[in-house]
Amino acid sequence: MFFGSILSLSRLRKFKNLKALTFYMELYDTKTLIKKFHGFFEEFMHSDIKKVISSGKPALHVDFFQLSEYDLELGDYVLSHPLDAFMLMEQTLAQIAEGEGEHIQPIRVRLSSLPESERVMIRDIRSEHLGKLVLVEGQVRRKTDVRPRLEYLEYLCTNPSCSYSQDKLKLPQSEEKTRTLKNCPKCKSMIELVNKILVDSQTLILEEVPEHLENQGDQPKRINILLQRDLVSPFKDSRTNPGSRVFVIGIVKEIPLQTRTGADSINYDLLIEGNFIDLSEEDYSEIVVTKEDEDAIKELSAKDDVVEILVKNTAPSIYGNNRIKEAVLLQLFGGSGAIKGDGIKTRGDIHMLLIGDPGAAKSQLLKSASKISPKSMFVSGKSATGTGLTATVVKDDLTKGWALEAGAIVLASGGLCAIDELDKMSDEDTSAMHEALEQQTISIAKANIRATLRCETTVLGAANPKFGRFDPYGDIAKQINFPPALISRFDLIFVLRDNADKKKDSLIADHILQTHRDKSKTITEITPDFLKKYIAYAKRLKPVLSLEAIERIKNFYVSIRNAAAENDEGKGSVPITARQLEAIVRLSEAYAKIKLNTVVTEEYAQKAIDMMMYCLEKIGVDPKTGAMDIDRLTTGVTASTRNMYRNVLEIIEKLETQVSEITLELILAEAEKMKIGKIDVNKVLDKLKNEGLIFEPRKNVFKKLA
Repeated sequence: MFFGSILSLSRLRKFKNLKALTFYMELYDTKTLIKKFHGFFEEFMHSDIKKVISSGKPALHVDFFQLSEYDLELGDYVLSHPLDAFMLMEQTLAQIAEGEGEHIQPIRVRLSSLPESERVMIRDIRSEHLGKLVLVEGQVRRKTDVRPRLEYLEYLCTNPSCSYSQDKLKLPQSEEKTRTLKNCPKCKSMIELVNKILVDSQTLILEEVPEHLENQGDQPKRINILLQRDLVSPFKDSRTNPGSRVFVIGIVKEIPLQTRTGADSINYDLLIEGNFIDLSEEDYSEIVVTKEDEDAIKELSAKDDVVEILVKNTAPSIYGNNRIKEAVLLQLFGGSGAIKGDGIKTRGDIHMLLIGDPGAAKSQLLKSASKISPKSMFVSGKSATGTGLTATVVKDDLTKGWALEAGAIVLASGGLCAIDELDKMSDEDTSAMHEALEQQTISIAKANIRATLRCETTVLGAANPKFGRFDPYGDIAKQINFPPALISRFDLIFVLRDNADKKKDSLIADHILQTHRDKSKTITEITPDFLKKYIAYAKRLKPVLSLEAIERIKNFYVSIRNAAAENDEGKGSVPITARQLEAIVRLSEAYAKIKLNTVVTEEYAQKAIDMMMYCLEKIGVDPKTGAMDIDRLTTGVTASTRNMYRNVLEIIEKLETQVSEITLELILAEAEKMKIGKIDVNKVLDKLKNEGLIFEPRKNVFKKLA
């Protein structure tokens, strides 16, 4: 058997003299190679091999740099002839195991590192890479279930005098179609199939990371990754689930394509047969912060007006909106999040929603935020579906089975997902986001796949009001066309109104025109790269609430909830809920991170309260009572409206005991005593009829259902 003993012409040309050529051919001799591999394993990996043998592990991880340190030409051989090298290394390991007196399953060699010269972008893989080892990095976009794959067919010859009548002939399977034999390749006699060797296999689709592309507008390319044996993992193992960033070391192979008639095409697709796969560093941990950067960050954080400085250097092309820019910064820094003693996890990500008139710079704010975040996805709700945002199950072309494919929120896990035109999505699509926003997981139970994907993603959404533009004389809350269950999951909701104001319009126009004339006006003192480093450095901190901060937040929460309470019947409005309380904690932690403080002081808690009240005062005030009422958004029904329903229903119940027939005139007369108008009474009666609580046997005559 030959293992790369025949050199290609291109490689022969590298040798200037016969002596060098003789040395290279000697190096590639099978016995010499096994001897060299044996020496390497004995010198560098003797203890590791013993551990693998004793524990029964199926694979041994080999460091390429250790191999090259032991013998440079041996490392070169692994790169140029990987298939042969792996076979020889595994053969050597089998000999070592036999020497130890162990009879175990074959030990596979997994190359855990490669030189940077072998790193290739997915879009740059060409036919010249076929049969070569490469290192690629990307996001797992799709993952199939684990299925058996045919590796070998074993045959025995029917001719008793043939050597293959005793020793099995193994026919390897490396193509899409099964390769079979009809006759013995040695004596041409009939041959009999005696066994099929199957191994676990799995296919991933690896997609390029958008941040690694030279042009942000480029379409990320994909490639199939074939995993076998110990590299496969079920969906409960999140290491290679969709959304994870991984690097893969493997051999590039070709897959024959077929025409519509079933014949083999002259075109081929590419596939990487994985030899090693592992999680790559992701999110803000990718950003390298030098000692000089650290000193500059600490110097900036020590300034009293650091928040104002950062706001000034955020989205400089957008005039004003400083409160929103400050909130975007808080969102990028984020809260701490924690796993409590009972195992329940609280999220640290701050979700934010911008609702405003067209031309209010919502999309620009989203774009600016996505550029600052090192891991981000920008999608438009007009062209996105619920499955495109979360996850879906699709049919895989390679394995012909079901595969799990990640959506935008899952792919942005650990970063920011900016969703524009959120109001253009259907109710069915927006409901798919509920679990992702609060629990920060995506649960899938479709076809034969049941899995839970991690999506620790910060969501920044933008939407237009119900009728395209806010009615200046109408109720703002009624013009927000969102399901209450979804809108309650956003920590901060900002309303951007485009009202005519001569002074403000003049300043905006001047700012836009000046930036068009002189682009240097949008250049900030703090570069986006430095801001990324600042955020990355601050995210390492886990601020803890001080006793003073706890007392300040508690007093605010208790006082505002009870300030609007009415009577002793519990009919008062609910100004804020526990969700807003947790949001205040996250905001105060973000303020502490900006100052690089590990303790959340009373000052940061007060700033967080002010930010929350700024948002609530715009959309959380009941126009009938003037009281703060978060139920306007979270349930769609204010406390005053609920009380009105209850009062009208009580009037009907009271009249039932007094008169034989309840007419509209009697109801209106009683309602007038409670200062409920005729229009409101008719609305309540219509709603009670729709809910099946009352019915109308004759016109303007009502009865309560039992």
